[in-house]
Amino acid sequence: MNFNNLDWHDSIIKNIIVDRNNPGRNDIIRIEIVWPNGCCNIISFRDVYWAKFDMNFGIISPESIFKAFSEEKENETVKCLYLKWKGMLDDIDLNYYEIETNSTNSKIKIIAQSFELSSVSSPIG
Repeated sequence: MNFNNLDWHDSIIKNIIVDRNNPGRNDIIRIEIVWPNGCCNIISFRDVYWAKFDMNFGIISPESIFKAFSEEKENETVKCLYLKWKGMLDDIDLNYYEIETNSTNSKIKIIAQSFELSSVSSPIG
């Protein structure tokens, strides 16, 4: 599955969970998404090494997504993370993910090894 090919525009973010139950060994960020067709999934970013949430609140509106994209280790933010770790991550393939919202002009940036999409049996949160 290609992150960049998902139907991001006008999808809704319902929940965001940062899972640190096994810190440093299995850090996960889960985002519950309702797609424009009404289907709901949870996208899980696995083996997260860095995240930045630049989010605005106070707007009475669902958190709709303007755009989202991913890039591989050639991304400048990923390159800076590799430099920061001074070679300790060089054997790990990391990817950059970014989600920008319409409603609040927020940005979620994540560097992780992978992502997966799963069905929602019960909503998170």
